[in-house]
Amino acid sequence: MCGIVGYTGKQPAAPILLEGLSKLEYRGYDSAGLAVRSGDALAEVVKATGKLKNLIEMTDGGKTLPGLCGIGHTRWATHGEPSRANAHPHVSGNATGSGSGPVESDVVGVHNGIIENYEELRQKLLHNGYRFYSGTDTEVVIKLVDYYYKKYKIGPIDAINRMMVRVRGSYALALMFKDYPGELYCARKDSPLIIGVADGETFLASDVPAILKYTREVYYIDNLQSARLCPGEAHFFDLNGDEVAVPLTTITWNAEAAEKGGYEHFMIKEIHEQPRAVKDTLNSIIKDGRIDLSASGMTTDLLQSVKNLCIVACGSAWHVGMAAQYVIEDLCGLPVRVELASEFRYRKPVLGENSLVVVISQSGETADSLAALREAKSAGIPTLAVINVVGSTIAREADHVLYTLAGPEIAVATTKAYSAQLVMLYALAVELAETHGKLDEESYRFYQDALLKLPEQMERALENKERIQWFAAKHANARDIFFIGRGLDYAICLEGSLKMKEISYIHSEAYAAGELKHGTISLIENGTLVIGVLTQKALIEKTVSNMAECKARGAYLMGLTGYGNYNVEETANFTVYVPNTDPHFYGSVAIIPLQLLAYYTSVSKGLDVDKPRNLAKSVTVE
Repeated sequence: MCGIVGYTGKQPAAPILLEGLSKLEYRGYDSAGLAVRSGDALAEVVKATGKLKNLIEMTDGGKTLPGLCGIGHTRWATHGEPSRANAHPHVSGNATGSGSGPVESDVVGVHNGIIENYEELRQKLLHNGYRFYSGTDTEVVIKLVDYYYKKYKIGPIDAINRMMVRVRGSYALALMFKDYPGELYCARKDSPLIIGVADGETFLASDVPAILKYTREVYYIDNLQSARLCPGEAHFFDLNGDEVAVPLTTITWNAEAAEKGGYEHFMIKEIHEQPRAVKDTLNSIIKDGRIDLSASGMTTDLLQSVKNLCIVACGSAWHVGMAAQYVIEDLCGLPVRVELASEFRYRKPVLGENSLVVVISQSGETADSLAALREAKSAGIPTLAVINVVGSTIAREADHVLYTLAGPEIAVATTKAYSAQLVMLYALAVELAETHGKLDEESYRFYQDALLKLPEQMERALENKERIQWFAAKHANARDIFFIGRGLDYAICLEGSLKMKEISYIHSEAYAAGELKHGTISLIENGTLVIGVLTQKALIEKTVSNMAECKARGAYLMGLTGYGNYNVEETANFTVYVPNTDPHFYGSVAIIPLQLLAYYTSVSKGLDVDKPRNLAKSVTVE
């Protein structure tokens, strides 16, 4: 969602803020703004709609905004349309919202999240003489802090704490107070915010890439905490206003990991990084020749006690769960349910004794997944999180955590994080099967070896890219695309279809192939592209038959299968082959051609591959 940056130190703030915002563009946004202070002078606010380059041009790269302390923001609209008046930063005074020049205001701030009771609070503030220039919930929060600050004649931390008690919703908030030059204040609830420190400098941001150039030492401010930031210092407070200790975390990955490294787009770079991400993830849990999940607290006794699993996730992570469902049920004989996190807590799911709730999230901040985690914990059900970001909220709150080692993923459309999550669930399935007595030693070794071979097989799957690029260019103008498969192939189709629709803007759907004749086949017409995924040998013949039915109605067929299944060519117009692996693990190699197909289709259409319209990398609000 929105991106927040902040800086106070010994360098001009504006260029640092603009550079930080550029590292957060992947989160999605429709406007951007800065507020910078020079000593005791009034804060200078500049806002622009559209791309960040508009703000950069307005400020000559930040040179027109002198000052060593400031905050910046990229906005993804929730309350109020995209406009300069609705863009952040917002102020406590009765400004016009035009977003240019010094502002006579006691509080200036930026916000990520949604305030659910903002209309109620707005009416309260109107009755106390405040006027509003925007349609945002953020302006309400800034003015509410100002109201408490002045009414009770208290300091910034106490005013922020009163605000936190009064509002409902989620937020990451960064503020500047006129009476406290050179200082920043922040608070969070359910929205990500990190604090970085260096020699005489302090940074804040929504995500690590924004500040990694300047420091690797970061604090993850906890839920319902606030902080006072001075140059080189960070002080944290609880809701009572008492100072609390927050552990310092050292970021281990390099800044170059968040750069394109010579690739045209982050997405194609991250597609190529998948073999390494999978290898690193496997190496983190396979030790001394065996899968070892003990670092997460998942002991043998705990694994043996699990009688059923509920996997909860959103988007691509939900597709990981769908694939894992087939694998776990087949290998372990344990029932598995896969739930959309956005529906989980509203369904009042029945979770019995000896259940395990597995929450999958790349960022560890996904709002719906976090809510589902808390719902499970409130019911006393053990929780396991599969997370890519160390120190994230879900990672801190889950009972057990398995960390994937995908590194930073910048493109909005996930690729390497998906693959790392998938292989972690494979490993969990094998370990569960072994502890439940479903695998003898020979079978256990076989599956472990199959996992270790996946990185090399994924490398070979990338060799298809030239053929896929040609095919994508040929079908870039498709209006509808249908992905069909059976069993595990259907789970692969779900992710392939999502990749296509989210970055190419082509209507795309995934269907269990056997369901075509129950309604969907009526949509097939001359030239419709149908992509059949056929990796499960026992089901290939049936899916090929379904593809033939589509072909008879004018569809153009692409087949995706393992080497040796050459009979697919007899029906498909175009066939892509991937290296053979164990049938349970085909998702790791078969997804790569579908990622490439989506990528090259988007490139052929001249679209913004890394930042597709209306989408954000991390969905931190419901």
